Amino acid sequence: MTTTEEQHEALRSLLGAWALGACPPHEAAELERHLRACPECADEAARLREAAGWLAVDEPLDQPGPLRQQVLDWCLARRPAELPVPAWGAPYAAETAKLDALLRDLGPEEWQEVAELPWHGGTEYLRPAEVLCHLAAVDGFLAVALGMPDPVPGGPAPAGGRRVPPQDHGPNPPRVPAQGGPADDGRPWAAIAQRTARLAAEQAGQPPQRVRARWRRHCHELVRTAALAPHGSTPVDYGFATVPLRDAFVDRAFETFVHGEDVARAVAYPYDPPAPQHLRQMVGLAVRMLPLALAGLRAARPEHAGAPAGMPDGGRRTGRQLRLVIDGPAAGEWLIPLDGPDAGPPGGEPVASMVLDGLEFCQLAAAHRDPDRLPVGEHGDRAAIREVLHATPLLSRP
Repeated sequence: MTTTEEQHEALRSLLGAWALGACPPHEAAELERHLRACPECADEAARLREAAGWLAVDEPLDQPGPLRQQVLDWCLARRPAELPVPAWGAPYAAETAKLDALLRDLGPEEWQEVAELPWHGGTEYLRPAEVLCHLAAVDGFLAVALGMPDPVPGGPAPAGGRRVPPQDHGPNPPRVPAQGGPADDGRPWAAIAQRTARLAAEQAGQPPQRVRARWRRHCHELVRTAALAPHGSTPVDYGFATVPLRDAFVDRAFETFVHGEDVARAVAYPYDPPAPQHLRQMVGLAVRMLPLALAGLRAARPEHAGAPAGMPDGGRRTGRQLRLVIDGPAAGEWLIPLDGPDAGPPGGEPVASMVLDGLEFCQLAAAHRDPDRLPVGEHGDRAAIREVLHATPLLSRP
């Protein structure tokens, strides 16, 4: 081998390190002079530099959501699922998987961060593992309805409630003004707070990833068992309300998304919104629950008693209604009855219309937005619009 050939091979051996940016400056300069005169090495250098780009550590490792769905659709097109997940169970399956992906990446210090969980009665303060205990405690209502074991141990709630004490907000007030009282024993949500406390007490001291694994197994079991009841008509008793299984699963998907985002905010991690078709199911459920929230608002605040019902042609008494127009990926329109059953069936032209983004509407329903500061397109009876906006956060719970 001649001296020129030896020099060529020596420089060629540096290509890998050069592509990764690991060559000393003087060697990199010499190699780059060689590349200008050697097409063969220049081609190989270009290929190695392109390959090295795939190894860049500053690129996000999370795959885009559409890619995951495309892969799943392709797989299911080739081999249908043995036990398909009902359409009403798909949002829960997706949101629990997304939260699990976030939690798998948390380090020991991040598991100790405290997440703020606002609701219309105030704010709960829980660490990520305790958030999972809360989610599992409410999921337990569905498990019991499906004949599965309740993940919450029996017995009275331990004294002291949650383990993380309330934090001082400092100069920054809560995002949503409190619109109710705390979840004490006289309130309908007391059972949820007690169940959360019992489960958190049972799992206290366990490694957070073990808590995560237990929660995830229970999510899988819920989805698989629900697939055996595809009509979704099984009643689920929350203690303060009974709803069909299909609505309960959408409700659980909604809360899993909301609290997943709460955890992501606490650990400064990005978190994607629900898929448009799932978000639309969440909006639809919230809209169907709004008449109850309106009744609760009027009971608590007499000034929201509402206008008298209308008297259209024919003299038949009818209730008022409002048109809700949802913008964005979950676009759609819904008519919301404004008056109780005593006013007669809703009818006639809507007294008002309001337009807002679907994700913002769900955030409002979770009491994560201030109804007085939410950007809303308004037309018609402004008092009716404000009433609906103030009633929507009452759908939230601890």
